[in-house]
Amino acid sequence: MPTKPVLEAPDQLTQLAETVRTVSPGAHPASARATRAARRCTPQWLRRYSLCVALGDLAMGAIAASAAVLFMWTSVRAPLFWAFFPIFWVGLLALGRTYEHRYVGNGNEEYRRLFHACVCLAALVGTTAYALQLDVARGAVVVAVPLATVLSLLWHYIARHLLHRARREGRCLQRVVVIGRERSVAELVRTLRREPQAGFRVVAACVDRSRDRNIEGVPVLGSAADVLDILKATSADSVVLTAWSDVCQSELRKLSWRLEGSRVSVLVAPRLADVSGPRVHIRPVAGLPLLNIEEPEFTGVRRVLKGAMDRILALGALVVLAPLVIGTAIAVRATSSGPAFFRQLRVGRHGHQFVMHKFRSMRITAEEELAALLADNEHGEGPLFKIRRDPRVTPVGRWLRRYSLDELPQLIDVLRGRMSLVGPRPPLPAEVAQYPEHVHRRLLVKPGLTGLWQVSGRSDLTWEESVRLDLYYVENWSLAWDLTIIMKTIVAVLKRSGAY
Repeated sequence: MPTKPVLEAPDQLTQLAETVRTVSPGAHPASARATRAARRCTPQWLRRYSLCVALGDLAMGAIAASAAVLFMWTSVRAPLFWAFFPIFWVGLLALGRTYEHRYVGNGNEEYRRLFHACVCLAALVGTTAYALQLDVARGAVVVAVPLATVLSLLWHYIARHLLHRARREGRCLQRVVVIGRERSVAELVRTLRREPQAGFRVVAACVDRSRDRNIEGVPVLGSAADVLDILKATSADSVVLTAWSDVCQSELRKLSWRLEGSRVSVLVAPRLADVSGPRVHIRPVAGLPLLNIEEPEFTGVRRVLKGAMDRILALGALVVLAPLVIGTAIAVRATSSGPAFFRQLRVGRHGHQFVMHKFRSMRITAEEELAALLADNEHGEGPLFKIRRDPRVTPVGRWLRRYSLDELPQLIDVLRGRMSLVGPRPPLPAEVAQYPEHVHRRLLVKPGLTGLWQVSGRSDLTWEESVRLDLYYVENWSLAWDLTIIMKTIVAVLKRSGAY
């Protein structure tokens, strides 16, 4: 179902959402100097990472080809074709620009290109077999192509996970110089620090008429006119222009020309926040590439599919986890006085209230004891109450919370249509009464058993961070993202990160 565009950004500084210059050094007038600059500006870790990923894909292709041949349990047909199968696979990924530096660590884009290569490989195999009259077993092809895709997806996921870990430790980062006004530079620096896995380290800022020598700890080394000297002095490999930059369109074009052959990326940060890539499209108008922002989807076919997926997965989980659910209920009932289940009024979609179910993890007098503990709230002045060592939690309840087992009964609420598997945290009516106006957007979708807050720190998050993540999900949700969050939730629960 097509979505309705609701916002277009005509600002000429947002004409390029991401303009990356990777012109061949030979095309630059000063070819020798450009070649040296290119080698200098492409970090060694980036070349090694891309090579490592490509070699891994080659190995995955070889495994898939071997498995397909063994699957047939007959003599090998067209052995030369199967010998070259891994090379075909990596070649298609390379032609699809999967290994380009701009896509390093960008999971969604990597995965999309892998699926595209899968389709191309299937077409290539069919065309080659027909043109050369190769006796290639179709059953083997049906096994090899999907298997190569799945194995490469797993390999890219592992490589991306290791890269993100290195970036959180301060390694494998691209050095960035930011051009803009003080406020926009500060906002960009804070955003990049909040998401270290993005892989950018701001090493300098170019701010005209700045009174400060540094912004958010980043040194201000000059104005936009000094950017080339600053890039050279800091060995930066990227330059970012913020939306409020004083650089005009002609100056931006000249800057990109002067950086041709140096492999320095030129990026333009539009005046958009918390809008995911799939909702942003470039729409050419009168020669200007405007940014088209699609409206968030709260109804329609995808919403129906989400509800169906929720119920199917919830029913399957209840069947598989039935012994664990029964055992947990017995443990809660046997180790403390009171019922096994805790029922509480929560606020759902469009403000409709419902009764949410959990395994009881606290004493039955927990509500009466809450007032005495409010001063110890670790979530600051927000309406959400959490403390690390809550004295009301029972010994069994502490174990249940550690692995989020107390939330298993919410699968019943998902089956009943009151909740979703993935969504914002279900709030209490008292919390909703304290919501600022913009936070009420959390109620545009069903609350979730898990969500971005669950895979981004769980109880370690502040109230403001939880709100930001919930609103980001509400605006940008998708079925594929839901499945990703569910998988990440399983990992977060097993690691017990941020649980108390």
